[in-house]
Parts: sequence; C-alpha cells; structure tokens
Amino acid sequence: MTSHDDTADTNTRIERLRRHLRSLYFGSNPGAIRFQIGMALLDIAIIGFFIASPHIGRGNVFLFIDYSIALLIAFELAARALIAPNLRYWLGRGMTWVDVVILATLLFPTLLSSFAFLRFLRVWALGQSKLLKLLLLRAGYGRVEDVVQACVNLLTFLFLVTGFVYTTFYGREPKIGNFIDALYFTVATVTTTGFGDVTLPGTLGKITSIVTMIFGISLFVRLAQAVVRPYKVVHPCPQCALQRHDTDAVHCKACGHILNIPDEGS
Repeated sequence: MTSHDDTADTNTRIERLRRHLRSLYFGSNPGAIRFQIGMALLDIAIIGFFIASPHIGRGNVFLFIDYSIALLIAFELAARALIAPNLRYWLGRGMTWVDVVILATLLFPTLLSSFAFLRFLRVWALGQSKLLKLLLLRAGYGRVEDVVQACVNLLTFLFLVTGFVYTTFYGREPKIGNFIDALYFTVATVTTTGFGDVTLPGTLGKITSIVTMIFGISLFVRLAQAVVRPYKVVHPCPQCALQRHDTDAVHCKACGHILNIPDEGS
C-alpha cells in the first residue's frame, strides 16, 4: 500500500512539473514571457560561444564553459521530453536530434572535434522554435516572421559551411588560417563574387564550393522573396486548406469560401 501511494505521489509531482514547464514554455503571463526571453538570450549567448570557440584556447575556462553549456542543453532536452505529448513525438522532432548532436560534440570536444561545426545548427533550432514566433508576435513584429526565418536559414547555412571549411581545411590550405578566412571564403562563394584569392584544394574542395554556391544562392533568393512579398496572414481555409491570405480577405481566392480571419480591429 505504501509503495502504491509513493508511486501515485511521484506521478502527481511529475504531472505538476509538466504543467509548470508547459506554462513557462507556452504561456503568455509575465513570468512565462520573462522565461521565454531568458531562454532566447541564453540561446544567443550559446551561439556566440560557438562562433568564438575557434579563437579560444582549449584550457580550463573553455572546458568549464563547454561542459556548462552541455549541462544546460541536457536539461532543456529533458524538459522538452517531459512536456511532449509522448516519447515518439519528442524523438520525431528535428530540434531534438539537433540538440543531441550538439550535446555529443560538447561532451567529447576532442574526440568529435571534426563535427564541431554542427553546433551551428543551434542557430537553425532557434529559428525553428515556437519561442521565436511567440516573441515576434508579442512584440508586434509578426509580419516579419518570414523575413526573420529566411535570415536565420541563411545565417545557419553560412556558419555551417564556414565551420566545415575551417574544420576540414585548416592546416591543409595555407589561406584558411583562421575562422574569419573560412567565413570570407564562404561569403564570397555564396554571393558568387568569386575573387579567387581563397580556394579549397582537391576534389572535396571543389564539391564544397559547388554545394555552397547552389544552396547559398537559393537561400539568398528565398530571403529576397520574403522581403519583397506582400504580408499575408496564415489562416488555413476550412474548404481547400489554402494557408496564406491577404490580411483583409473575406473570401478564399482559391475556392471562394468565406473566411473568418481573427482581427484586432483598427
């Protein structure tokens, strides 16, 4: 009987913790907003450390920061697992596996140094999170969500390629002497400027350049489209499921169904 009571008490505590975490991650009260802003600032600080890490010596201070970030990401993974509807949903999310990969590179910085560039996926994870969307909406910048998303995708790609180039070609190509050299090559290649003063050797270098140009220019075009495209609201049509409509739309342009788009009024 005592064992049964202890189990029930544990389940009650877990459920209470789950509700509390959900209110913090998805709530709109002042405490939840402060928590969400704090999480966003923490993500930005972590990304800043990843960018600066190639220039920081691998001493005790570096390892302390490295393992501290690993601990934070581990706690966040556990929190997301707790608030997820089920384990399958949690395992099926892209952000979960992004954080697992990042956590592995943080826990084994020497062994997995060749994969350290994958840490920049944290930029993408931040852009994909509901937290960013919620903060934009609450700050009154919901209309620039697509632009922000396109910028995040482009930045993620730039830093991923830069990290890969630095990790792979540092020491093999004299002109890739630091992280800035790798970033310079990446930007010059993505923009198809092609000064030619920094090139990557061998077949792998050519393949890297080709992939960078193809995907990079595509992301630039996507950003340009997001900037110049008229703002539309996301409101699925009940009849044909068309997602995007003009802010003042009364009927769906695809099927003519009457829409009831929420409006705060003028």
